[in-house]
Amino acid sequence: MGVGHVHGPVTAEAGGPGDHRGRLWVVFAITVVILLAQVVGSALTGSLALLTDTAHALVDASGLLVALIAVALMLRPASPKRTWGFRRIEVIAALAQATLLLGVGAYTAFEGVRRLFAPPEVPAIELLIFGLVGFAANLVSIAVLASSRAANFNMRAAFLEVLNDALGSLGVIAAAIVIATTGFQRADAIAGLLIAALIVPRAFKLMRETTSVLMEFTPEGLDLEEVRRHILSIDHVIEVHDLHASTVATGLPTLTAHVVVDDECFVDGHAAGVLRRIRSCVAHHFEVSIHHSTFQVETAEIADHEPEAPTHD
Repeated sequence: MGVGHVHGPVTAEAGGPGDHRGRLWVVFAITVVILLAQVVGSALTGSLALLTDTAHALVDASGLLVALIAVALMLRPASPKRTWGFRRIEVIAALAQATLLLGVGAYTAFEGVRRLFAPPEVPAIELLIFGLVGFAANLVSIAVLASSRAANFNMRAAFLEVLNDALGSLGVIAAAIVIATTGFQRADAIAGLLIAALIVPRAFKLMRETTSVLMEFTPEGLDLEEVRRHILSIDHVIEVHDLHASTVATGLPTLTAHVVVDDECFVDGHAAGVLRRIRSCVAHHFEVSIHHSTFQVETAEIADHEPEAPTHD
């Protein structure tokens, strides 16, 4: 019986978490300033759109703080007790942020519908001023995070929060202009509902993707049946079973399998060559490159005496 385990290079190309704390600290400071300004603005104007944007800013600030903690933990080295370190904390942090965003969206939808039937008086000029201040600050935050938004789930969640908050500020500005020019007070509630409509789909998508990682579903873009066919096409390979793939964290997919080869491979030395070709196959032939793979190379007799595993085989 032979076991092969291959690790890719320990660089960002192989899924290194990267240190984004500097960018996150800048955006966190900006968001706290926005939050404090919008708390004052919400109290002065009574605007639902601004109140929603304030709640969103509170979620942003807490989410960015979680993101900062997650980055610090992700950079801690692996150990015998934690073989992947704290890499998966970025997934948990992103899921928590998505859950908070959904909560804000649900509250906004409920309150928006209520205010459509009983719209309160909202001072347009004050609302416009706070909306412009929030939007300008959000644009700075977007510029800071834009280049690192694809680094991992954690940074993507942080960027989405800031982007959604900027869109919310645009809604506040639009509502203020409509109220100032037409006196249509329901514009505030409509703007709040539009902000909720922007928040919920993005939060739900992020929640679905992070849940897939935590449930150890097959990485998106990887067809396990295609992987099986490629491995079976290698000389001396008879069967592939117990084939599993999952994602530890962003850029870190893993794959394991039992590979049955001809008995003579363990006599004539072909087993090592088969293992090298399988490693190369999963690392280079597919849309998702897998540099962390573990294969158990075995004979048909060994495979026949293995306990049945709960797989799709």
